[in-house]
Amino acid sequence: MKNSPLHILQSIFGYPAFRGHQAEVIDHVAAGGDALVLMPTGSGKSLCYQVPSLVRDGVGVVVSPLIALMQDQVAALAELGVRAAFLNSTLSAAEAARTEQMVRHGELDMVYVAPERLLTDRCLTLLEHSPLALFAIDEAHCVSQWGHDFRPEYIQLSVLHERFPHVPRIALTATADRQTRAEIIARLQLQEARVFATSVDRPNIRYRVVEKATARTQLLHFIRGEHDGDAGIVYCLSRKKVEETAEFLESQGISALPYHAGMTAASRQKNQQRFQREDGVVIVATIAFGMGIDKPDVRFVAHLDLPKSIEGYYQETGRAGRDGLPANAWMTYGLQDVVQLRRMIDESEGDDDYKRIQIAKLDAMLGFCETSDCRRVRMLAYFGEQSTPCGNCDTCLNPPVSVDGTIAMQQLLSCIARTGQRFGAMHVIDVLLGAETDKVLHWRHTELSTFGIGRERPAQEWRAIVRQGIAMGFMLVDHDQFGGLRLTSAARAVLSGAQRVQLREWHKAERAKKTKRGSLVTADLPMESVSVFERLRAWRRDTALEHGVPAYVIFHDATLKEIARSRPASLNDLRGIAGVGERKLDAYGAQILLLLAG
Repeated sequence: MKNSPLHILQSIFGYPAFRGHQAEVIDHVAAGGDALVLMPTGSGKSLCYQVPSLVRDGVGVVVSPLIALMQDQVAALAELGVRAAFLNSTLSAAEAARTEQMVRHGELDMVYVAPERLLTDRCLTLLEHSPLALFAIDEAHCVSQWGHDFRPEYIQLSVLHERFPHVPRIALTATADRQTRAEIIARLQLQEARVFATSVDRPNIRYRVVEKATARTQLLHFIRGEHDGDAGIVYCLSRKKVEETAEFLESQGISALPYHAGMTAASRQKNQQRFQREDGVVIVATIAFGMGIDKPDVRFVAHLDLPKSIEGYYQETGRAGRDGLPANAWMTYGLQDVVQLRRMIDESEGDDDYKRIQIAKLDAMLGFCETSDCRRVRMLAYFGEQSTPCGNCDTCLNPPVSVDGTIAMQQLLSCIARTGQRFGAMHVIDVLLGAETDKVLHWRHTELSTFGIGRERPAQEWRAIVRQGIAMGFMLVDHDQFGGLRLTSAARAVLSGAQRVQLREWHKAERAKKTKRGSLVTADLPMESVSVFERLRAWRRDTALEHGVPAYVIFHDATLKEIARSRPASLNDLRGIAGVGERKLDAYGAQILLLLAG
């Protein structure tokens, strides 16, 4: 059957078989059913609406929140021979009219539309007079008012159910916590939709958290040591830090570009395009960057500041390794990050419910950072999944030693109490260390019984103990007291000796070790295949420049890697490699075989 989903998958997209729930989702939507799809980034969510759009009569309408990415998404489909276009503000009036005419006459397989554009009377009227295959609502978590990527326009997308009741709708997201799922169903009127939820696990990503000392230098050592020449994303909390970090990396010979909402739209688009289309570019950004990023060969995501929530962290780190090859999620964080984020919540304009939820999210994020157990187990548990230790995070690979920290925690809690529960961590630590600072002398804290009782530990270790104490719920940062540490009721049992405390044994941070360039991707390739892989990458780069598209639109790294490994000798051999569909076989097959023979 020519138009069967499997035939389309193999002949157009070049994949031999569906993965996970893909086949179930596609069959359900192709038959006219509504669906909510919760799948991790990189698991092939886009096929869940692209294939049904090609199976069903009419045009598949894809609601996508980022205009900047539509051009690359459409270019990737065009390379596959799919008739796709977009409707957004970058088009001239004549171009938009031409695309609208193609939609109306059913001359497209898919059209990408921003939610703001979709909700206009002009667009809704156009769709009412056009043959429609389905509506796909991508990044559906944007509907959640409690979430990290809230877009008010998404709430109004319930109009699709009201005005097009017989057109199937598929909402897709990688953020799968229960509250967000309930909001998507309610706000998009998907009560009758079938829910397809897979594990949110990304086993190819290695999670690592290091204590913040000199963050930019630590980042530099990480990139040079493990990702020299790789594409990556570095997230910072402030625009100023984004600019400074990008300048610093550039000064150290790393191709780095800034991205934040304070830049002009033209500058943001220019930097994003360079990141998308060139190999080895590092983008330094606030969370304004990244949603819907299609670049599959991002080899690392680094955080120089603590994310506000596990949802945000999961979404951001999920931009690494979309091709399924190994990738790193690296974070450096310190006590000041916790203080700063707590202050931002307390000073926000949200009501008490909003602040309570955001504080709970921050506490969960802190627990993830301070855990001595497997980080993946902790993250999946947050999303309601049970799992076993992964063997691919820092706490699994180098299990932290747990020591009896009862006395140290008692010293800390006692010092907080004796200084009046009104001072920040730095002052409390100064008292513990016996430092005669102007502030310590002014408040006569040299006279306290806790003055100097912690001299045997360095300040950095005390900061780690404070972070663990906050994560364990023995104290909190009180911004009614200008960021002072305040004890909770849970501290009483520790102070009285009724509760023992286990802490991670503290070690001074070590510099990242230099590893062989490209080892993450090519580690399992035979030596003779590595040079072939690099030649294929060079050919892909030149071909992409010639076509004016990102390199991954030609072929993913995973496809080139398999070509380098198997060395196909004929077009028929090449046809059997995942990612080589009929259109790409016709366009590039002969060139690849010639390169392999050379």
